Amino acid sequence: QPFNPGNFLAHAVSNIICSIIFGDRFDYEDKKFRTLIELINENNKLQNSIQTQLYNFFPAVMDFLPGPHKKFIKNTEKVDQFTLEIIAEHQKTLDPTCPRDFIDAFLNKMEQEKGNGHSEFTVETLSRTTLDLFFAGTGTTSTTLRHGILILQKYPEIV
Repeated sequence: QPFNPGNFLAHAVSNIICSIIFGDRFDYEDKKFRTLIELINENNKLQNSIQTQLYNFFPAVMDFLPGPHKKFIKNTEKVDQFTLEIIAEHQKTLDPTCPRDFIDAFLNKMEQEKGNGHSEFTVETLSRTTLDLFFAGTGTTSTTLRHGILILQKYPEIV
């Protein structure tokens, strides 16, 4: 039977990214995890709209205009809130001698750079970096895997 492995691949890739960033994987039926995936998938689709692309160049003007870029911004804020909650948890339980994941390593570097007024190691930068890893990694990696499976299916003699 034909099937679309897109969702399975997106969940697997996102969970791998979660294990690197958060040090923990989510159950595939976890409501927060599924919401996170839905927001990322929706933003991947919204990125192609002209309004969202114009927002990148003219944010001050586009703030006053309706369109899909508004939904894109709201979705990004929800994912950002999700990561900020996990970052706050990590800050409470941080053991500088034993980093568990990317967030802990970043928090350790933030502590080292505390006296540097020009440091780019801030909670905001950590949150944005985490968003970049999710948005860039989930869509592109799962799409690449889907195309790889399609090519292997079309040319089975390669295997």
